[in-house]
Amino acid sequence: MSADDERSFTELWMSSRVEAGISPEVAARAASEGRVATALHREDVRAYVATADGRAVGFAVAATSPFSSLTDNPCVTIDQLYVVPESRKHGVARQLMTAVTLYADSHGCDQIGCNVPAQHREANRFFARLGFSSQVVRRVTSVAALRRRLGQDEPRHHSIDALLHRRRTLRARATASADSRLAG
Repeated sequence: MSADDERSFTELWMSSRVEAGISPEVAARAASEGRVATALHREDVRAYVATADGRAVGFAVAATSPFSSLTDNPCVTIDQLYVVPESRKHGVARQLMTAVTLYADSHGCDQIGCNVPAQHREANRFFARLGFSSQVVRRVTSVAALRRRLGQDEPRHHSIDALLHRRRTLRARATASADSRLAG
């Protein structure tokens, strides 16, 4: 990807993040910290920028990986697909999908997956019209939230109390066993 394409991609990516509800400052910080550039230069990531009349109007980001962590079957996953609002319904996304399909073919991938937020009805319809079907629902939470739900954020003294209780019980059983042997 050329420097101009990378710059165009980064601008579009920031627009997509703002449209998704991320503050412009947060999107700009991620871009300025080099996270976007780093991702674009990864060996397993491919980004495409669509242009119309010399202006960038959309992008697709795809990555190759195994279809599942338990198989070696390669799969291309469309991580992001974005078209600026004024260029939607003009075939831009279809052209980007054509590029992703060629990429999948060149890497010997039999399947293409995509990540689509459940609440984005139009995006889900777009992919359904292209033959994509729902296979899984991917749910995400933070580590801290899961830890709280699992009760792991409770004070540690509960586990210490349990350990001391177990030790006392084992000592009592050992003493009782020794007493019964002496009595018998």
